[in-house]
This record gives sequence, structure tokens and C-alpha cells, in this order.
Amino acid sequence: MTASSRRKPNIVHFGIDSLRADHMSCYGYPRLTTPHIDRLAQEAVLFERTYCPHIPTTSGYGSMLTGMDCFSTQIVALRHRGGLRPEVATLPELLRPAGYASVCVGFRGNPASRGFDHYVDFAGWGSWNEGRSPKAQNLNDVAIPELDRLARSGEPFYLFLRHMDPHAPYLPPAPFERMFYHGDECDPANKSMEPVMAFKPFRDFFASWMPPGITDKDYVIAQYDGAVAYMDSAMATLFTAMESLGILDNTIVVINADHGETLYDHECWFDHHGIYDTTLHVPLILRYPERLPQGVRVAGYNQHKDLVPTLLELAGIEPGVEFDGRSLLPMVRGEVASHESSFYITECTWMRKHGWRTPEWKLIRALEPDFHFKPPVELYNLIEDPDENRNLAEDLPDVVDALTAQMDAWIARREAETGLPNPMHHQGDWHGHEGVGAFTSSQQAYDTLHIGDPGQAAKLQAESRE
Repeated sequence: MTASSRRKPNIVHFGIDSLRADHMSCYGYPRLTTPHIDRLAQEAVLFERTYCPHIPTTSGYGSMLTGMDCFSTQIVALRHRGGLRPEVATLPELLRPAGYASVCVGFRGNPASRGFDHYVDFAGWGSWNEGRSPKAQNLNDVAIPELDRLARSGEPFYLFLRHMDPHAPYLPPAPFERMFYHGDECDPANKSMEPVMAFKPFRDFFASWMPPGITDKDYVIAQYDGAVAYMDSAMATLFTAMESLGILDNTIVVINADHGETLYDHECWFDHHGIYDTTLHVPLILRYPERLPQGVRVAGYNQHKDLVPTLLELAGIEPGVEFDGRSLLPMVRGEVASHESSFYITECTWMRKHGWRTPEWKLIRALEPDFHFKPPVELYNLIEDPDENRNLAEDLPDVVDALTAQMDAWIARREAETGLPNPMHHQGDWHGHEGVGAFTSSQQAYDTLHIGDPGQAAKLQAESRE
């Protein structure tokens, strides 16, 4: 059978919301959070330095599912208004001419979700009052019938699964909620949650899903890790289902995340804002034994925009599109060491900032004051300070100037290439408060921004004191 007459491979794409690469055991995390993914990775290619340069979900998936950067998609804000630019095609749209059916599970409404044949929803949220949240099982309940239907059709398919377990609320079912924690989460001697619950913009949201009276931040981190482990076990059911259907080896399995998560890092409490590496560094694992080696780890830099051209090359499809990203297969084959190691980074979630990341340096520049009262310019040496705790901006103004010049030159080049402006500069009401405009002070941002239900939070806290 020739390559042209052979049936195209299926694609099963695990798009995981808020998954930090450094909290997966296959990426070196000391807790065994992802044993089933680890086993899959032994038969796959694992990319060690995959980055989501445009935080958070809307812009992250916008790049992951189009092969384009934010200048082409014009998407940087979480609350992006309108759809995806019609000039930009999504992966299901690119696959359709090659005979692919497509199903999207749990991702309706995002600009980058355009173009699937069929959409299926599942319950992917939760609260303390509702109890433990089986998000991944809820996904399996609707995804496995779709997988069966697609597999039995005999035609190639693209199944996109948007997992929500690592995304707050972290409420993994038993026994995962105690897998990584054995202490007293409400110990009055522990004060680590005091600054978290004093952060007015988020405290009502936290109170809606964290244990009433919570004092120990390590318990909350353990809930995140437990949610990852629970999701990993549920994903094993899908791996087994593909194997039982006889399609696993003719399926490109993709494990990727839209962005990472800040836990207790950088005072960006248990969310995914800020352009620190906790949010930028994401996993990417590809399994397709027909064309990919097994148990290989690739050290080169790559970004979300590189995924679509990679998948299309693996599937033997030439869409005639000039992507911003490039296929990762030359990197897998050892023909190139890395894609761009210096790149533009953006965030327009709870703060509006952009910056420039190199292998050695991280520059972050605020486009308006933020609700964490952080300085307008941040500079970190990623070699000496990989956790980004020592801001060197005032000590090294020449480095700040040099990195700013690199960033500005790249922005100008992309504006010239696309004929479109930098979308970071045109995000009116990005924070969801119509007519407020750009914040003029951090205090204004702190007083304006809020998530959660104050009434519910007060009720839960009152119950904890009874």
C-alpha cells in the first residue's frame, strides 16, 4: 500500500487547561502525578521546552489550534470580543478537505473552537457545596461514545478533548484529595493562607471551593497535584479504549496544555495570570509509532504555533497555508537543535503586560498598572534565578534597554509582515468592566477586579465557625 492510498491517521488531542509541565512526573516532578502519561511518553516524543507565549486560555488555544501567533490571530485577551479572523483557519477546518470528521469536547464558544463538525459539553467546574468534582470522568462519559462512533465510521477523525481538572476549582475525588497531603489543612498555627484569603479580588472565589477555615497553602497545592493525578487515571481509560478499538497505533496522540498555573508563586495565587514561567512552560507529548521514535526527549525550544504544522506533516497533509509556526519533525530527527529561543510573551487576563524571553533573560513590561502592585518593569536572570524571584530591572538598566529594543524590533517586524497592529495595544475593556478603560493605578485595579460570590463565601465562612 502506498503512502498516498493509506488511510490517514486519526488525531486524538488532549488539550489540558492549566497544566504545568513541572508538576508532571515525566517532566521531573518528584510527586508521581502522571504515571499513565509517563508510560505513554515512553512510547512517544516528549518536548522539554514547549511554551505558551500568549496567556491565557483564549489566546493559548488560539495559537495551538491555528499554527499562528497573536499578530495573525489578533487574540491576546481572555475576554476577546468577536470570533477568530476569517483569514485564519483552525485545525478541523484544515483537516476537513482531507476527509476528517471532527468532534470537540468541552470547548464550545472559544474563537479557536470554530470549525468542528460536532460539539459535546460536560460538567467541568465545581464548588465546595457541590462536593468533589469528577471532571475527567464527566469528560470520559461523553467522549468515549464519540470515540466509539468515530472509530467505527472507518474514516479518519480529529477528536479534541479539553480537560479541566487542573483548572481551579481543584476538587479531585477520593482518594486523590489525600494522595499528596496528610496534615491538618485548618491548623490554626499555619498562617500561609492568610495573604491568599486577604487578596480581595479572589478571596470570594477561593472561599467557594477551598475548605472553610483553610490555613495551609500546601493542602491547596496538593489538591492541584491530586487533580492532575485523577485526570491522568481517567486519561488511561481513553488510552485503553483506543487500544481496545484497535486504533491506538494509527492515531496521533497529542498531550498539550493551553498554559500553566501559578500556585503559591509570585503572589498570583492559584490562577494562571502573569507571564512567569509557571504559566508559560507547558507539556507537549506526541505518540505516533509509524512516524515518531519512542522514548525520545527533545530539548529544543518550541511554541504552540508549531503544533498544527507538525500534526499536518505527520498526517501527510499539505494545506497550502503559510503558518507562523514550523513543524517540529526536523527537531525530532536531530536536523535542527531548536526553533526560536527568544520570543514575545503576552498576558491580558487579570493584568495587561508583555515582554521578551530569552534563554538567559525574562523582561516583563506593564502596559498599565496591575492589581498586584508589581513594578512597571521586571527583569529576571533565568540561569541564576530560574524561579524568577529577584527583579534586576533597577540594577541592570542596560539589559532592560537591550531586551526592550529586541522586543520592539520584533513587534515592528510582525506588524509589517501581517499589516496588522500589535493586539496588546488595542484591548479596550479587556478586564470586563465596560467603559472603565485602562487602569491608572494599581489601587484602582485592585478595587475594580473581582471574581466569586461574596454571599456564598460569607455563608461558607460562617458555617466553618459554627
